[in-house]
Amino acid sequence: MLNAEDISVTYRTRGGVIEALKDVRLRIGRGEFVTLLGPSGCGKSTLLKIAAGLLRPSAGHIAIAGKPSLGPNRAIGVAFQKPTLMPWKTVLENILLPAHTLKLDLTRARARARELLSLVGLAEFSHNYPNELSGGMQQRVGLARMLLGDPKLLLMDEPFAALDAMTRENLTLELQRIWLQDRKSVLFITHSIPEAVFLSDRVLVMSARPGKIIEDYAVTLPRPRSPETLSSPLFSDACRHLRRHFLEQSQ
Repeated sequence: MLNAEDISVTYRTRGGVIEALKDVRLRIGRGEFVTLLGPSGCGKSTLLKIAAGLLRPSAGHIAIAGKPSLGPNRAIGVAFQKPTLMPWKTVLENILLPAHTLKLDLTRARARARELLSLVGLAEFSHNYPNELSGGMQQRVGLARMLLGDPKLLLMDEPFAALDAMTRENLTLELQRIWLQDRKSVLFITHSIPEAVFLSDRVLVMSARPGKIIEDYAVTLPRPRSPETLSSPLFSDACRHLRRHFLEQSQ
């Protein structure tokens, strides 16, 4: 679904040239959940923006579903750390926003939006406004909006980072449930090692700047995963294995 070859990014600043990414290669298969894990400033978000068609690399190329990525693509859904809901629009109206840019049939889009509201557990809040929702509920609205156009690839940049620990854990379970229903391809960014292990089929570990992938780690935990998974020996072993990269980098 996604194939990135030799992606490099350099920025020119007053202080000189900054190399953000260097020779990054990654592949995400259909229905695969892949997480990027790395220290702050290693280029994770830059790589996601390139995958979304929002930024051009300095070198290398990227393809989505076998076709070169030359800009934003309706096959891609993107979720950022903040859902950026329109405060003057209701929950249902916020979910329907992509219908206009994607030129979807509004009757079908409205029916799909209501299905998605049920999927994320917000069916009774369709006429509420964002300021009447908790942070976790707003993020669910953002997830529903991302799914409206039925994208094949989901790009998620730390969507739960601003939430409290309990809400974050609940939404992690919710995201797994949603993903298991239709197995879309996902590229997920997080700083949380447990979150990466819990959600992923594979975890790609990135080095400090210039960012490059230093390990492609397969997570072999059985699915579906539950809160009990967090205390299993296999889960602890996986977290310990990934954590050693960052202990090494800090020394």
